[in-house]
Amino acid sequence: MTSPARLSRFEPPPIVSIILAGLILQGGASLAKTLFPALGGPGAVTLRLIFASLMMLALWRPWRTPLEPSSRGPILRYGLALGAMNLTFYLALERTPLGLAVALEFIGPLGVAVAGSRKPIDLVWVAMAAAGVLVLVNPLKQTGSGDLIGYALSLGAGAFWALYILAGKRASAFNPGHASAYGMLVACALVLPVGLLTAGAKLWTPSLWPIALAVALLTSALPYSLEMTAMRRLSSRVFGVLMSMDPAIAALSGFLVLGERLSPPQIVAIGLIMAASVGAVLKS
Repeated sequence: MTSPARLSRFEPPPIVSIILAGLILQGGASLAKTLFPALGGPGAVTLRLIFASLMMLALWRPWRTPLEPSSRGPILRYGLALGAMNLTFYLALERTPLGLAVALEFIGPLGVAVAGSRKPIDLVWVAMAAAGVLVLVNPLKQTGSGDLIGYALSLGAGAFWALYILAGKRASAFNPGHASAYGMLVACALVLPVGLLTAGAKLWTPSLWPIALAVALLTSALPYSLEMTAMRRLSSRVFGVLMSMDPAIAALSGFLVLGERLSPPQIVAIGLIMAASVGAVLKS
């Protein structure tokens, strides 16, 4: 296995890291939904985090360098935000197409991008994002509560995503690889009881492990390592909006892998949220 020291010498530029992380993450999320019939959302994310934690620990071997006392709190908060974000997002995916869930979740990073700004133009980006959310949710046309619950879970995942960005920025000030590994372990510990309660013995079905292993690699180990190295060199605002292509990547991945089709208004709504994110970073 390639050593962490060698990996660190070949870190891609931060913007490239974010783009690669988005492509890998959304492709893996589409693959993860294929586990839902057997495990459900909580079971799928639990199995994924178990394998991801083992991967990250094997890759970075963080126990070789003791944690500084000052790093424990930031890494703990980072891991808790990571676990909560993943659990709520997978619960949303049980009810919501991937592209819509990611678009709504992306309100969290957008909030980080415009938080604290006093520029009037930022009100335009907020209004565009809000319009996109209203078109996606469209409560006047809902015939049941299922979709609304999925949308609420997606927005909740977005709130945890915002916390993940802020906590990750502080945790990355220490050793990014070690912070990623320990953060993943904390996230796994947070989600594990929920997965055991909902999926139980199904988690230990060997035939599901190859897919779960691939999902862990694509949605956890690779993208979060890339994001952690990028966080160290980017501001929280820039990091939040550089991921503005994620909703489009997710919609395309959901269509190609899962056959999830979106209506023209939904595609326009996703475009509004992405445009708001791009506008926020261009004017920052």
